Amino acid sequence: MTAASDVLIKGVAVGVMTLTLNRPKVSNALNLELLHLLGEYLKEAQESSSVRCVVLTGAGRAFSCGADLNEVERLRQDPAWSYSEELRRVLHPILLRMRAMEKPVVASVNGAAEGLGASLALSCDLKVASEDASFTCSCAPTGLLPCGLTGLLPSRVGLSRALELAWTARPVPAQEALTLGLVNMVVPPYRLESTAFNVVSKLLEAAPRCLGLTKKVMNRASVRSLKDELEYEAHIQDILVKTKDHAEGLAAVLERRPPRFTGE
Repeated sequence: MTAASDVLIKGVAVGVMTLTLNRPKVSNALNLELLHLLGEYLKEAQESSSVRCVVLTGAGRAFSCGADLNEVERLRQDPAWSYSEELRRVLHPILLRMRAMEKPVVASVNGAAEGLGASLALSCDLKVASEDASFTCSCAPTGLLPCGLTGLLPSRVGLSRALELAWTARPVPAQEALTLGLVNMVVPPYRLESTAFNVVSKLLEAAPRCLGLTKKVMNRASVRSLKDELEYEAHIQDILVKTKDHAEGLAAVLERRPPRFTGE
């Protein structure tokens, strides 16, 4: 069974819900419509007795380039709009559900995962990456924190490397991501779908409650700390989003030019 929308495709078959980010013309930029649907489908997967595993991937050449900056720029024009409240309302429930749901969530990373796109990919339980994939674990070009990654990165790669990735915004190639422990395996592009299928098939052979409770126990402390980390991130983002540097960074990215940050 497959359900489709303009921005997200949901497929359900043999105990697996596959969610495909489906805005390939804009490198699967994450707008509010897509994130809202993603949250709804993850909730459905969590509550469905017929779904035992979730796969998250992207259509086209990119996994996701991150937040839809054109939408962010429009929203910023509304004086009543609050970035932190948007994070709490839309993004935080997605990341917390992915980490807390007692079912495996597998990322099939087909291309670049940047900013919020990297947050979604790296928040999955298992990550299968194409050799074409890369991870940009930063929102520094727009003068903001890397949402959902400030707690995850230091625990995976150490504080010094996490700061480097967050500050420099350099793309991490798939093979380096494997060395750093950010992904589980890297395969040629033509083998990505079949490898992800094989991983899921192994998971479906296991006892579902055993998988779910193993995840719950291993994530017990990290999920609790993730809630605190996301809340603190939202607080800091509210400070940064009101700076002139954020306005300049956003404009520079949209206009495809180097930013001129001043620290004001």
